[in-house]
Amino acid sequence: MSIPVESFFLDPEAEGTLQQKVQRLVAEGILSGRFRSGEKLPSSRKLARHLGISRITVTNAYTELVADDYLNSRGRSGYFVSDTAPTPPAFDLPGKAPRAGIDWSRAIGQRFHSPVLPIRPLDWQGYPYPFIYGQADPTLFSHQTWRQCALQALGQKDFTILTADRYEADDERLVEHIQRHILPRRGIAARKDEILITLGAQNALWMSAQILLTQRRTAAVENPVYPGLREILTLTRCHVAPVDVDGGGLPPEALPEDTDVVFTTVSHHCPTNATMPLDRRKRLLEMANERGFVIVEDDYEFELSFKGAPSPALKSMDESGAVVYIGSFSKSLFPGLRLGYVVASEEFIREARALRALVLRHPPGHIQRTVAYFLSLGHYDAQINRMRKAYEERRAVMEQAISDNGLQIAGAAGHGGSSFWMMAPDGVDTEALAQRLRARGVVIEPGRSFFDPARFSRRFYRIAYSSIAAEKIPEGIRRIAEDIAACGHTEPA
Repeated sequence: MSIPVESFFLDPEAEGTLQQKVQRLVAEGILSGRFRSGEKLPSSRKLARHLGISRITVTNAYTELVADDYLNSRGRSGYFVSDTAPTPPAFDLPGKAPRAGIDWSRAIGQRFHSPVLPIRPLDWQGYPYPFIYGQADPTLFSHQTWRQCALQALGQKDFTILTADRYEADDERLVEHIQRHILPRRGIAARKDEILITLGAQNALWMSAQILLTQRRTAAVENPVYPGLREILTLTRCHVAPVDVDGGGLPPEALPEDTDVVFTTVSHHCPTNATMPLDRRKRLLEMANERGFVIVEDDYEFELSFKGAPSPALKSMDESGAVVYIGSFSKSLFPGLRLGYVVASEEFIREARALRALVLRHPPGHIQRTVAYFLSLGHYDAQINRMRKAYEERRAVMEQAISDNGLQIAGAAGHGGSSFWMMAPDGVDTEALAQRLRARGVVIEPGRSFFDPARFSRRFYRIAYSSIAAEKIPEGIRRIAEDIAACGHTEPA
């Protein structure tokens, strides 16, 4: 790899001769980690022309750097960063020391960073026992078929899909497949003007909140709830009413009288995995019609049902258009895809399409067409089947390990999904537990961030089996139980 000549800039205020300045530029680039072993330096002629200095000055600087073992010369090939050059302790590009100026504590008008979101190590893949939710297992995904679809989408036939600015429009092929093949599995019938492609469910939730809520309106949410949704609602400055869930999910009768919007995970509650019974769903829809509130249904993981067909979506029972339905490919394909969809009344989709256009125009055309091919060629169904079989096996192994080690499942056992919602013995702080377990190679998700901050619990935690091999699950669960037992609260079986 060649180092671009644009990487070099002479500071006129720097001390030393021109030759010393050039030497310092190269040495600092190597010591900071910007220039790596084996990378080729610009030719002396090219660098001299770029910096506006004589070629002999650059040549002399390179010669000194060779003598100091920062560089080596390879015959007629040029100068390269030496394999034995000094290296920084860790790769982290140094920044300039800030000067007195902007007071960012005052300049920032609205803050988005939140310390209560679930914390997981960025390098979780390096842990031997990662019970991390929502992450893909690359061994279950067919890279070859995805690559074929991506290459097909790059072909001349689809070139305008890749290059054109489609303004507010989506890929017709993708919308049609969602309309004709994905939604019918949930019992949903929708016209094309009632479907909008989004950058995942998170993007869809944000747009729903922006469109439906104001500072004077009230949003009812499940408690516990997906933490990202709570943060989204906080940004709208609406009134947030947490409603405690039970074994049947959200109880409709507990909704406040002034509710304007209800956000719910009906078929698969996050994070307890509870499924709302049919009679409760009917009552929720009746109340929406009586009171005039809107229901936003986040229907994630519906494909991952191991025994029997998944329950119909709430949207499939909606006869008045009260439900805004959100689906996503992040769990069924891979989270880095960031592609989902919204199904709602035409009036809502019109506003959502306009809002999306203001922020990002539309999701990338190449990604949309690649997914369209992946779906239409049958690869999606094959992927789901692989995941179902693997997850069913892993769930059985995890359930047995949980039982063998005397741990307690707090959420619904169910027959699907990719995680267990757990409860530790009284007095166990699962945030502290999570920190201790990392030192033993185990990663879990503490549950505090899922709860209403005004009345949270530290006893709960989530463990997922989507990102860990079946053979590693028993030992990981044993280590969790062993750490809890070491606190004196329980003994592993």
